[in-house]
Formats: sequence, C-alpha cells, structure tokens
Amino acid sequence: MTQTISVVTPVFNEETNIVALVDRVLDVLAPLPYEVEIIIADDGSGPTTARILDDLCRRRPEVGVVRLSRNFGHQAALTAGIDHARGDAVIVMDSDLQHPPILLPQMLQYWQEGFDVVYTVREEDETVGVLKRITSRVFYQMFNAMSDTEVPARAADFRLMSRAAADALRGMRERARFLRGLSVWIGFPQIAISYKAASRASGRSKFSVRKMLKLGTDGILSMSTLPLRIALWLGMALSSLSFAYLVYIIWAFFFTNRAIVGWSSLIVAILFLGGLQINILGIIGLYIAKTYEETKQRPIYIVREKVGRLA
Repeated sequence: MTQTISVVTPVFNEETNIVALVDRVLDVLAPLPYEVEIIIADDGSGPTTARILDDLCRRRPEVGVVRLSRNFGHQAALTAGIDHARGDAVIVMDSDLQHPPILLPQMLQYWQEGFDVVYTVREEDETVGVLKRITSRVFYQMFNAMSDTEVPARAADFRLMSRAAADALRGMRERARFLRGLSVWIGFPQIAISYKAASRASGRSKFSVRKMLKLGTDGILSMSTLPLRIALWLGMALSSLSFAYLVYIIWAFFFTNRAIVGWSSLIVAILFLGGLQINILGIIGLYIAKTYEETKQRPIYIVREKVGRLA
C-alpha cells in the first residue's frame, strides 16, 4: 500500500512565493514512491493570495487549503494544517522558501529508518543581523535553562513527524503554542538535520519583532514554571536578609553607641524591594493571564472554508 506524505505550510499574504514552493516540493517528491498532499493553512490572507490558492487547487489535485476566519498567528496556522493532514508522515515548513525542499528525501529516509521526528537546525549564518543572532542565542539559552524540555539552539519549525507523533501533538490543545518545544516534549525517537537557510525568495517577512517576542514569551511560560520558582527564591532570600539585618539593628541598639542612620540606604532599599515586588507580580500576572486564556477554552483557530482536496 502506498504511503501518503502530507506537507503542511502556513500562508499569510505569500502570493509571490506559494506557487514556487508548491512546484518545488512536488518536483522533489515526484521520484519518490509516495502519494503526496500539500495542506496550505491560509492564515487570514488578502484576496490576492486567496485567488492564487484557489487557482492552485484547481490546477494541482494534491493541494488542499484550510482557510482561517482571520489571522490567528503562525503557530495556530501550523496547528490547523497539522490537524487536517492525513498522511502517514507530516512535514511542516514555511512558505517563504527559506526551508529548502531539497531536504525532504533525507527527512523521509530517516523516517523510514524508524525516527518519528526529524527536526532541522539552522546553521549559523553571518548574513543574519547581529541583533537577531544574539537575541536568538539568548532566548534558547534562557529557555533551556528554565525548561526541562531542551530545544536545540536555532531549531526550526521545519520538521517531519510520523503519524503517531503528529497525533500526539494534535492531542495538546493549549492556545499558547510553542510547537518546537511541544514536538520535543512528546518524546519518540528523534534526529536532527542541519541546513543553511536560503534567502527569502521575495517579499518581506511577516514575522515582526512583536510576534517574535510573543512567541518567545509563550514558549517560556508554556514549557516552564521556573520564573515563578525564581520569584519565590528571591522572596525567601530577601526575607532572610531582612531578618539578619533586623538582628543586627537590635544588637547595635542594645550593645553599641552607634546611631542607626541612613536615609539614603533606606530609600534605596525601598525602591529596590518595590521594583522587585512589581516584577514578581508581573511574572505571576503573566501566568494568571495565560491560565485565564486557557480556561475560556476558545478554539486555537476557526475555519472559514476548505478548498481543493480538503473540500
């Protein structure tokens, strides 16, 4: 029986890239003994992208589009694509051609050898801005220091998952999603492939600084409670120091003639403790906000329509 491979890609106004991506993926997979489907998650794109996707579905029977009711974000769109993928293996990749389709046969070979997850790690690229490289390195160091789930530095969403791994991932419905971490957390035999990211084919990245910060925050908060423990440890440490200082004040009052003065140091201590309390409350507030969002049990995404092989 022929096995089916699902290639999932999220799209947000990628009208200049999506046709080239579909053609290249199908060309790469054509010599291999698999049935191929390409699931495009349209994350609230404009009418131009919608027309191109509709035309793709008419010309390419392998293509199916799940169109979301609005822009829910990259991770939600990836989730929508994975939810609608019916293949024995599911490959997720971005639609800007920076994830090289030429790696697909190697990923499938590792899958045939028994690996349930084949993930990719981007090689260090000097053409990437210094600030982005530094912030990426700092994020992964912070994430791995805080979380029990270790995600390799420069890991990408570009990965293959077996049917069992994809189903395990589908079973986790939290809204604050960090798929790179969740795909590691589920376990299963995993192996890495390094790749050099190609230049973006055309257009500009839709992944703004704000979206990157949100993804990083969601990743840490959803995969670790260490920030809350750090807040507790800081509180305990400062309480211990305050108690020790209280002992010193009592001793100095009864057994020395030194006057306990120090208006400046008092103000500094008040400001320091006040700022620390505000920061700790902010950390707690973030966790409460995420808990509040989850308890509402709203869907991760809403489907407006399905086109092509998904219709």
